[in-house]
Amino acid sequence: MIRKVTLLAVLSAALLAPMAATTPSTAATKTPGIAAGKASRQSMDVSITSITPDVPTSQTTQIKIAGVVRNDTAEAMTSLRVQLRYWEQRFTDRAIMSAYQADQNPATLPRRLSTQVSFMDIPALEAGASKTFELLATPVQLGLRSFGVYPISVEVARFGAPITTPQRTYLTYAPPTPQKPPRNRLAIALPIIDQTHRAENDNFVDDKLGTQLTGKGRLAELAGIAATAPKSVTWFVDPALLDDAQALSRKHRLKGKDQAADPNAAQWLNSLRTALASSPVVATPYADPDVAALAHQGLDGQTATAITMGGQVATELLKRGDVSLTTNWPVAGVLDPDALDLLSVAKVDRVLLNSTNLPPQPPVAFTPDAVTTLDSVQGPVTALVADAELTRTFEPDSTTPESVFLSKQRFIAETAMVAAEPGQISPRSLVIAPSRRWDPNPKLVNSLLNTANRLPWLRLTSLDSLKPSKASVPRAGLTYTDQDRKDELSAKYLAPLKNVTEKAQLTALIAAEPKPHSDFDAAVLRMLSSSWRNNTRAGRAATKLVDGAVQTQMNKISITGAAPDQLRQLAGSNGQVPISVKNSIGETIALYIDVKSNNPGVLQIDTTPVKKLLTIPNDQNGGVQVPMNATTSGDATVSVQLTTRDGLPYGKPVKLTIRTTGYTGIALVIVGAALAVMLAAVVTRVLRRRSQQRLARAAKSRESETV
Repeated sequence: MIRKVTLLAVLSAALLAPMAATTPSTAATKTPGIAAGKASRQSMDVSITSITPDVPTSQTTQIKIAGVVRNDTAEAMTSLRVQLRYWEQRFTDRAIMSAYQADQNPATLPRRLSTQVSFMDIPALEAGASKTFELLATPVQLGLRSFGVYPISVEVARFGAPITTPQRTYLTYAPPTPQKPPRNRLAIALPIIDQTHRAENDNFVDDKLGTQLTGKGRLAELAGIAATAPKSVTWFVDPALLDDAQALSRKHRLKGKDQAADPNAAQWLNSLRTALASSPVVATPYADPDVAALAHQGLDGQTATAITMGGQVATELLKRGDVSLTTNWPVAGVLDPDALDLLSVAKVDRVLLNSTNLPPQPPVAFTPDAVTTLDSVQGPVTALVADAELTRTFEPDSTTPESVFLSKQRFIAETAMVAAEPGQISPRSLVIAPSRRWDPNPKLVNSLLNTANRLPWLRLTSLDSLKPSKASVPRAGLTYTDQDRKDELSAKYLAPLKNVTEKAQLTALIAAEPKPHSDFDAAVLRMLSSSWRNNTRAGRAATKLVDGAVQTQMNKISITGAAPDQLRQLAGSNGQVPISVKNSIGETIALYIDVKSNNPGVLQIDTTPVKKLLTIPNDQNGGVQVPMNATTSGDATVSVQLTTRDGLPYGKPVKLTIRTTGYTGIALVIVGAALAVMLAAVVTRVLRRRSQQRLARAAKSRESETV
């Protein structure tokens, strides 16, 4: 048994030895003139940069495969040959095609070698030098006979042995056929969404936006892509970003310090407005709030507010009235039934989702139609499911010329494979949706958009044109994982925002003419943005700034004379105590004053005259006379609470100290005794006067008798 194992190991080593030269470990390739055992320090590299034409259409079409060979070793290399590998068997499905691209096993390379078809010799290549190459072939030479996608690769050989990792890619062949492949509908959704940059309305929390709006900045390049993109591409724009750009174009503050207007911001806004003038535009809810978190943490009303405000801002700043508000692209393209219901209540009837959020059920071996229907509390909602592989071509791992080329070839191959899938009778819908805060490569995106616009098996269309059809397949319910839930803005983060939201709303309700939205709604929504998911520390700091601004505004309505050392006097056992309110908020307000005794055994209040709506113009005082009745003398406190028309408390209650001087029991005894003494004196005086009168009459009688 041991002998058999040993023999097998020897045979395996012998068989794999030639293949080992094709792996990245060939950094140890031997070079003539170098002592045995001395290896080159690095390796040779080969990359394809173009295939012309993208899609050959006849047996005799000349195909030119161009690229670069680079000598990254420390020594000059001689006797090099660039050669093509190919195979006349087309891929049978997208999964196999994807596996081929990712695989690095030499055994999966195309079997045919182009020693008799297409190759290029490079006599010598110095260390660190590069050399371009061109390989020519025709479909008939490569054995291509029918519509489909075929594997090819390019490698560099030396003395007949490969010394580079082969560059794998695809060749799509589309000859005329009696039955043309169906022209699938492709909708491309591209996002213009960014991190939140402001707290209060004119106060920026960072200086990052300006650099993105010019030169090679991400947002500047997005505006450039929009200017040249086909007009069928659908753009998702965050109105808060437009709002930020406008605020930056004016005098503003950065972390509380005054800043001059940035002219680049106004220029970017104008360029974007022009670029999107005739393209379909969807406005995200203002500031792109974390809708799933709002649904789970009791902030339901903010979603509708964000949608309404988003529409208003986008319409104003893009200067167009046809901005769509009824399609929503949730964070990461995933939502759960709670979030779906919340959106449907806010009049959203279409959602753009990631394929992992709504997989086919049961799984299918073909590409499912992108459009399906979900049930919500408001009825059916159309779900548009992005294709993961097609989307990946728009955001490759790198942005080298080689990567741009490979992404383009992959895009062509993927869409052709969908069209070639067996059993397809009618066109299907496909959707591409890169990550919402992507950093695009303009060269790649423009190349893919132009390619999509001319491929004969595709028809570019807007997202809103896609409708459910007979091609739709059954899908599982919304798949929302524990990790998706953990990724949401947390309850800890949102708890302070609930309080800020409530206080901000009070500043609107206190107005003489109640307003549906407060001046702080935009600031609050910016704090609810999904962009804080990965930066909650900065989000909390910004929330404190917004809370401070809201509280400052609320404090402009105050009860005068509320200092602890300011006493109110109540002379006697009852009387009226004036309570005054100062209005400095900037507009006329209307409110109620609610007064309660904290010591009802000492002081009682008649609230009947107080229960009336008090209207106070700006920069003026208004108040009421509050009837109070003291049962004893001394100090008592009352709580004064301002309220809105709806009875909501405005600010915290204020305590006022009332000093009473009403009569006590002892005082009544003293007063009674005094009255008794006074009464006795009066009676004594009356009796004395009567006695004197009787004596006078008696004396007069005696005088008469004597006479």
